[in-house]
Amino acid sequence: MPPPRKINLLPAEQLEWVKTTLKSSGFSGYEQIAEALNERLQAEGLGLTIGKSALHSFGKEYAHFVRYQEEASAWAADWLNENGLEDEAQRHNVLFQMVTTLAFKVMQAKMAKNGEEIDAKELHFLGRMLKDVMSSSGIRQKLLADERKRISEEAALAERKRIADELESVVSEGGLTDERAKWLRKRVLGEA
Repeated sequence: MPPPRKINLLPAEQLEWVKTTLKSSGFSGYEQIAEALNERLQAEGLGLTIGKSALHSFGKEYAHFVRYQEEASAWAADWLNENGLEDEAQRHNVLFQMVTTLAFKVMQAKMAKNGEEIDAKELHFLGRMLKDVMSSSGIRQKLLADERKRISEEAALAERKRIADELESVVSEGGLTDERAKWLRKRVLGEA
């Protein structure tokens, strides 16, 4: 097993600074970022230095990840707006992002390995995780469709009740005979 990359040994705070700085610089200026990072690491007393090429390699991977995440977020936002599901999406957003980020990281690590280094069990678990994420999305969609149907049925029932109440008001105000009132209810409400 190869040793971990130096960038992966950074404390979480420093790694977050690197990510933020890379994004704000438009993923350029690696030499200046490496110098600033090494100054920060030295100030904290860490015996770790990150070279420009290691930072560039990480930046390239991170830029791909950011681009994919932005594309996925834009697509999801459009889809949610079209379907009126903004509130529910906010409740599930954090969990979904954590799972997809983890899946991305695992897939990225597997793609960097040679064929003989890939463990079939790990591949199986990765496939299972992705299957579970996709199937839970399908379950959620079914639950949302069922909820929309329930809301629609409740609205139709409320409208039918409103019409029935109005019809009763018309029947009583109009002084209709029981036979004419029965005929009118059957005609308007489909009642026997």
